[in-house]
Amino acid sequence: MYQASIEFIAWTIPLLDRLPGTASVRNQLDRASTSVPLNIAEGNGKFTSPDRCRFFDNARGSALEAAACLDVMAAKRFVDTEEIETGKAMLVKIVSMLFGLIRANSDTRVFEERASYRIGKKREQDQE
Repeated sequence: MYQASIEFIAWTIPLLDRLPGTASVRNQLDRASTSVPLNIAEGNGKFTSPDRCRFFDNARGSALEAAACLDVMAAKRFVDTEEIETGKAMLVKIVSMLFGLIRANSDTRVFEERASYRIGKKREQDQE
């Protein structure tokens, strides 16, 4: 997971280089992506599960923030959607691993099953 977050940073470098220096999303993506491996490393250095989970939570939040930055870049047409999907796939992998690590380190945290949120038509099983 740490290595995957380093690979994501390396993936962002060409994107960041293409962005105008005045684009606020440039600095935000750089900081969010850098925060992920730093929080993973710091969490791994902690002795108690709650301390570890706090840093892993921060890393997960930063990965989600990086994904939002990619969405903003696409919305502002700095990059094309296909390119963004590659980065988002990397982030999904990182967030999934962090979720597993948080879950493994906390037996007191409450977790929600993955839900399918839909607008409009109900799923067949919901109608029964």
